[in-house]
Amino acid sequence: MIKIIYEEKKIRKLNKMEYTSSKYHIDEMLINWILKMYQNYEWTLTFSDKRVADWPLMQSPIPTVALILIYLSTVRYGPQIMKSRQPFQLRWVLVFYNLFMTLLNLYIAVELLVCALQRNYNWSCQLVDHSDNPYEIRIAKALWWYYFSKLLEFCDTFFFILRKKNNQLTFLHIYHHSTMFGLWWIGVKWVPGGSALPGAMANSFVHVLMYLYYTLSAIGPAIQPYLWWKKYLTIIQLIQFASAVAMGIKAIIYDCQFTRWMQYALVAYSFSFIVLFGNFYVNSYSKKKIQKKEE
Repeated sequence: MIKIIYEEKKIRKLNKMEYTSSKYHIDEMLINWILKMYQNYEWTLTFSDKRVADWPLMQSPIPTVALILIYLSTVRYGPQIMKSRQPFQLRWVLVFYNLFMTLLNLYIAVELLVCALQRNYNWSCQLVDHSDNPYEIRIAKALWWYYFSKLLEFCDTFFFILRKKNNQLTFLHIYHHSTMFGLWWIGVKWVPGGSALPGAMANSFVHVLMYLYYTLSAIGPAIQPYLWWKKYLTIIQLIQFASAVAMGIKAIIYDCQFTRWMQYALVAYSFSFIVLFGNFYVNSYSKKKIQKKEE
């Protein structure tokens, strides 16, 4: 009996040692993976753009990641906090915010267009010029403002939550807002110019129209009869993403030397928006047309 008890204790002890050893091995693997990832990140910094190194939010990805996590947490818990509260109206806040975003996007789009024309940019394939040429610096700054505008656009979501417009918190909306800010940190950090410019410029022009529509819409019911062109904004967005996919595929086929992995990422990312915005258009407009005909 004593021998059996001794053997059981011995087995438990061995199992505990094996568990501890296994846990230690997993912890060691995790630490090694983190260290390897950090070393790879440090290696990538060797070919990041030195001109933007000390610009706001550019020193480290941590602030950008933290802000995205705060955004996603707000999306998750904001509607719960507002559940027992009255919705905010925010009429004039929305008017001034959307007007500001209209003007900011207009500045970015025009600045990028003017500088690209001055530098005789190739719209199909253009390498990044990391020099201190005044126009290239202006391009880099405009792209930083474009990145920063994606942070300001988080307010779109916050206003939906405060106004209890939770039906607007779709996957498309959250996916678009949370990813653009992070991806453009990468863009500004490594490629603030070159073939990164056309997409940002086109998107900024589209956002001029979009935020102008939101500005007018926020003014009130009196302006509503003149806002018949809402659905055409979605069509323009779809054309924008289709053009980005086409240009990206062309650059890959013709072996454009602009950062290759970014070209593949651009095509995949733009295609995801074609699917999501296409689905939004069908659900918002095509189905409504069918329902009206049936009535």
